[in-house]
Order: sequence, then C-alpha cells, then structure tokens
Amino acid sequence: MRLPVSLWLPLALAVAAVAAGQSPLQRRVVRDVLEYFHGRSNVHFLFKEREVDGVTEREDPSGTFVQLRLVLAQTTCRKQAPQRHCRVLENWRKPICLACYKFDTSGVPKVLDKYHNCGSSHHLAVKEIRQRDEAECRAVEEAGKGGDMPYLPGMFAFSRGLPA
Repeated sequence: MRLPVSLWLPLALAVAAVAAGQSPLQRRVVRDVLEYFHGRSNVHFLFKEREVDGVTEREDPSGTFVQLRLVLAQTTCRKQAPQRHCRVLENWRKPICLACYKFDTSGVPKVLDKYHNCGSSHHLAVKEIRQRDEAECRAVEEAGKGGDMPYLPGMFAFSRGLPA
C-alpha cells in the first residue's frame, strides 16, 4: 500500500526536526517550505531536508520572526509516486531555500507574512538576488508592527462643516 506524500512527508519531517532540536515554529517553516518547493511544476522528484542553517528567531510585541536557510537533497523517488525509503542522490541537485516568516502571538501562531526563495547556491549568491532577499525579509519582519494597522471603516473619516 502506498501512502500519499501529504500523509507521510509531514510526519517524517517532524521526526527529523525534533532530532535536530528545532523549535516548533522552525519545524513549521521547514514543513511549509518543503510543501512550497514540492508544489512547483518544475520539481519532479522528492527532496529531503539535508541541512538547516542560518537560523534566526526573534520575538517582539508584534510576533515572532523566523529566518532560515534550508538545504535540500534530491532523492530517487518521484514526487507523484513516493515510497517509504527514498535514497538521497549524493551528487545531484542540492537547492537552497531562504525562508522568512512572521507569526503572530496567539496560542496557535498564524502567519502574518512570509517570503521564500529557492534556487541553486550560485543563484542565491548573486548580489541583486541576495539584496532582494534581504529587503523582502526585512519587510516580513516588520509585518504586524504599528505601521501595518489594517484599515477599518471610519478610521480616516473627517467631517466637513457647513459654511456659517
């Protein structure tokens, strides 16, 4: 019996993440990034988490900001027909994903804003892309702070008096 990826992949990731000593929010970001990566049309094989580095987790009154780089490794299994034991292909593609997430402060944290960019290490090292990634991550970190107040009806309603 073959199980769909959506059933066994999150469980496998959660087990691997607990072993790596990641916080629950970091595990959630890793899971979301893998789902995003596997959802792309140009990805035909399953990828496994190889390494998580550059982890930053900061809390402020508006929520928790998590930034990390996720190094993936291609496996022998196709995305459409996953198997339990997928061997990692050592000398094949190893894309890197940069992920920046901002969570609110509720009991079950909701994503306020997010940004991810996946590509080869050469692609992410290009100066323009690196600068764009940094700017996007700064914007994500600012989500939920005072300047991001949602517009509510009547917030900027001004009455204009009749001439006397």
